[in-house]
Amino acid sequence: QVQLVESGGGLVQAGGSLRVSCAASSSISIKTMGWYRQAPGKQRELVAAVSNDGSTNYADSVKGRFTISRDNAKNMVYLQMNSLQPEDTAVYYCSARVRRNYVNYDYWGQGTQVTVSS
Repeated sequence: QVQLVESGGGLVQAGGSLRVSCAASSSISIKTMGWYRQAPGKQRELVAAVSNDGSTNYADSVKGRFTISRDNAKNMVYLQMNSLQPEDTAVYYCSARVRRNYVNYDYWGQGTQVTVSS
């Protein structure tokens, strides 16, 4: 029902920038899309999200550095990451929330590795 494919991860130096992309496909409307990340030994955390009403939310750790955006025509969601720090190193997962029969369901892509060197 929902398919998410991430791309754009890689290795960057501290202070650099990287944009990860997510191609979304869904048979029903996606309420919210976002990016999660999981670093080794840590819990998965929400990095940024954008709802279908256009509202956005960011983790405190990335505010002012990361920007989530979407291209409805291409069914794409992006995460522009600037001023990257080694602490940002993680596997980044695209997420989507749909609502079926008044119940929320969350989906994730396969993830893309982002490594920031110091």
